[in-house]
Amino acid sequence: MPELPEVEVVRVGLETHVVGRTITAVDVLHPRPVRRHPAGPDDFAAALAGRRITAARRRGKYLWLPLDTGDAILAHLGMSGQMLVQPADAPAERHLRVRFALDGPHQLRFVDQRMFGGLAISTGGADLPPEIAHIARDPMDPAFDDEAFLTRLRKRTAGVKRLLLDQTLVSGIGNIYADEALWLARLHGDRPGHRLRRTDAVNLLAGIRTVMAAALAQGGTSFDALYVNVNGESGYFDRSLEAYGRAGEPCSRCGTPISRVAFMNRSSFFCPTCQPRPRRRTG
Repeated sequence: MPELPEVEVVRVGLETHVVGRTITAVDVLHPRPVRRHPAGPDDFAAALAGRRITAARRRGKYLWLPLDTGDAILAHLGMSGQMLVQPADAPAERHLRVRFALDGPHQLRFVDQRMFGGLAISTGGADLPPEIAHIARDPMDPAFDDEAFLTRLRKRTAGVKRLLLDQTLVSGIGNIYADEALWLARLHGDRPGHRLRRTDAVNLLAGIRTVMAAALAQGGTSFDALYVNVNGESGYFDRSLEAYGRAGEPCSRCGTPISRVAFMNRSSFFCPTCQPRPRRRTG
C-alpha cells in the first residue's frame, strides 16, 4: 500500500498539473471507487462538473483536492490506486475507473486494478475533510508536534512498530518505512513504547524523517507497476532499502543476515544483531 512518500509524490504532481483547472465533465466507469458517495455515481459526476480545483493537499495517506465551492474531492489510493494526468487523447488505461475532463489539454484519471481505493466528495472539506480529521499529522508536516508525539509514544504499552502504524498517533507510516526507521534507530519493533528511553524515541523520530526524506527524493518505493506518480513513472527507493524485503541478505552495518517474521498478516524485517529483541521482564 502506498505510504507517505508515495502519496506525497502524487500530491506534488497534482499540484503541478491540475490545480487551477476546472473540471468540465466526470465519467464514472465503475461504481465501486465512488461507493462512499451515497447519492451514487451520476450525482458524483454532476456535483463536480464546473468546479475549479484550488489546491492539492495530503494528510497521512489521504489526498484531497479543495474546490472553489469549499468542498473537496477526497482520495485514498488503497493498494493499487493511481492518479494519472494524461493527454485527453491518450488511450484509456486497462483499469481506468473515473475520468475527469479538465479545461486544458489533459485529463485526471483514477486507475485502480484492485479497487480498494476510492474517491468521495467531502462537503465543506476544503481545509480538512471531516472524514479524516481523526488522523494525526505526519512527521514531515511543519505543524507536527514532536514533544506531544514523543510523550504519547512513551506512554503506550504496545510494541513500537504497532504504534508507528497507528494513524491516530502518527500518520503516513506503513510497513516498509516502519521497518526502515526502526533499522536506522537500532530498535526492535516489539520494544514496548513505555520502555523506550527518550533518546531512543528521539532517534526513532529522526530515523522516520531521514527515511521519508530519502524516499521522497527518489520518488517513493515501487515493487511493481501498481505504484506510479501522476506521469506514470515508478519510484526507485526500493534499491536503497536496508531491511524491508531483504531477508537472508547481510545487514549493511554488521553483516548479520536480515530476519523476517510474520507481523499483523504481513512481514517485519530486522537485523537480529543491530535490533535485538527486547528482554522479557519477570517478577
